Amino acid sequence: MTASLLARDVTLGYGDKNIIEGLSLEVPDHSFTIIIGPNACGKSTLLRGFSRLLKPAEGAVLLDGKTLHSQSPKVVARRLGLLPQSSIAPDGITVGDLVGRGRFPHQSALRTWSKQDEKAVIEALEATNTTDLSHRLVDELSGGQRQRVWVAMALAQQTEHLLLDEPTTFLDIAHQIDLLELFAELHRGGTTVVAVLHDLNHAARYATHLVAMRDGAIVAQGDPREVITEELVEAVYDLPCKVITDPVSGAPLVLPLGKSHS
Repeated sequence: MTASLLARDVTLGYGDKNIIEGLSLEVPDHSFTIIIGPNACGKSTLLRGFSRLLKPAEGAVLLDGKTLHSQSPKVVARRLGLLPQSSIAPDGITVGDLVGRGRFPHQSALRTWSKQDEKAVIEALEATNTTDLSHRLVDELSGGQRQRVWVAMALAQQTEHLLLDEPTTFLDIAHQIDLLELFAELHRGGTTVVAVLHDLNHAARYATHLVAMRDGAIVAQGDPREVITEELVEAVYDLPCKVITDPVSGAPLVLPLGKSHS
């Protein structure tokens, strides 16, 4: 498998505190790569490194063989779309205008708003079931509605890589599945999708490449059917469990035991 996006011996952190040290990871092209692990294990930090939001103290993140930070933000934004864990919209902005901002990387002094931009925004709104919200103020929306609008903005960028940090936050189970099915469809269409998820069973069902982290390091990676085992879940989460086969998808299905059943 080829990997146009990869981390090579990266050390990432905040201030004087390193969260990740000497980590290497190749994201297979056209994969649906999902990163799992307990809270504060470095999942979101790694995604921030991949998105150019966080510069490695050591090592490098490479896109097409060039370090991310040697490329201009606008050039990177044409290749990498990002849905961060938390986003703040400008006051008084409508949903349509916010999603339209996803087209900014494609604009220039000589190229303003086009029919292609309009089409991309319409398709992003339709894909996230937010078309009827397009004239609403973002400030007026529920948490779940806002999350779908931010996804629409990321989709409007129409990038080859889509990075998602806990994209199902604030969503009920129906909308979680709707979005995961959308990301899976994008992956099947050729987009490389990288997501941080907390739900092990969603990760096991949708990932084509699963990365398990603990304490800033990669514990295991590969096909979910090989990665998700009772031993791995207990080692990563300190959680006794049973792993059976999902009767719907055939993927591993994690059944936590809890203290009363262990």
